[in-house]
Amino acid sequence: MSVMVSAFDAHRTRTSEKYTAYPPEVLPMFVAEMDTMLAEPVRDALVTAVTNGDTGYVGHGRALPEAFTDFAEDRWGWHVDPDLVRTTTDVSVAAVEVLRRVIEPGDQVVIMPPVYPPFWEYVAEAGGSVTEVPLLAPEGDADPFDTTAGWRMDLDGIARAFADGARTVLLCNPHNPLGLVHARDDLAALARLAAEWDAVVVSDEIHAPLVHADATFTPFLDSCQEAAGLGVALTSASKAWNLAGTKCALMVGASDRARGWFDGLPGEVVERTGILGYTASVAAFREGGPWLASLLAELAANRRTLAERIGEVLPGVGYRQPQASYLAWLDLRALPWGDDPAAALVDEAKVALGSGPAFGRQGNGFARLNFGCSAETLDEGLSRLRSAYERRADG
Repeated sequence: MSVMVSAFDAHRTRTSEKYTAYPPEVLPMFVAEMDTMLAEPVRDALVTAVTNGDTGYVGHGRALPEAFTDFAEDRWGWHVDPDLVRTTTDVSVAAVEVLRRVIEPGDQVVIMPPVYPPFWEYVAEAGGSVTEVPLLAPEGDADPFDTTAGWRMDLDGIARAFADGARTVLLCNPHNPLGLVHARDDLAALARLAAEWDAVVVSDEIHAPLVHADATFTPFLDSCQEAAGLGVALTSASKAWNLAGTKCALMVGASDRARGWFDGLPGEVVERTGILGYTASVAAFREGGPWLASLLAELAANRRTLAERIGEVLPGVGYRQPQASYLAWLDLRALPWGDDPAAALVDEAKVALGSGPAFGRQGNGFARLNFGCSAETLDEGLSRLRSAYERRADG
């Protein structure tokens, strides 16, 4: 049984940003939200909570830290101490509040564009200054089926940033929008660099449960012995189980240093966790495995379809299958839509894609396509893009 629903059916019943930002005739393939039904255990847990009126302020139990600890152990062999897990509303809040604990006003924070657009805002809100160390782009023509020859961290560039005074890295692992799963060796090298310079790594790992079968996820804090004392991981059930609106995320540490940062957080950071998000997250990590396996199978099929068809749909496109998640990073620089193809395609194709330049200047000429949808929806999106290309070519 498919976990996906038609985007057109969702349009009629859902009120989230994905289905209301554009008119109904525009196919929404932009924001990182999937066209799924809820996993049954998550739905049942939420229905029970609402039926029982359990919608007050979040409690102070250990259910979610322990559920995540078991999930991390089972899925990645990562031994997490539940006493070093805290919750808050979402990963955005977690990033800002952790950064506030580890930097001083004006401190440089390294980010690696092209990267999730709010990273710039997180640093600014926390009082820091962004230092960009772009990822190293792959060489040669893109092979849509090659998931191994992609982008990498510029470790030499990060070393130069540390030498220039940066002492914090805001890491994205897996990396959005590329679906890049950083190799253990690269993460360990980053950790050793950070140890050498007494730097901190704050690792956004929200897409980790969505790693595909041909890649292996390594939590930064578990990448090598030095890493455990160097930072904090941020994660949530929200991306994998499509729960963003329920508002719950986790901050995970692996050292007394992290415990000190957590103990210094304002109490409201934890108190603002949504109780329904907490409830949903416990159910997802405890009982959502079968649903997640079905989801990953559907995403893998869509990923393969995209690799098989994208060159025919958009001749000249550059694309590599992502190692994680449901986001395709399309290089459209050889096509006639300028620096921001998504802006043109929403009108010409009636398809809403993610704007490439929003991910940094390295995204000029790129667009992000969300294939977390039904096979029929993906087919419709590709057909519309093909028609838009043909009209341009004929014009």
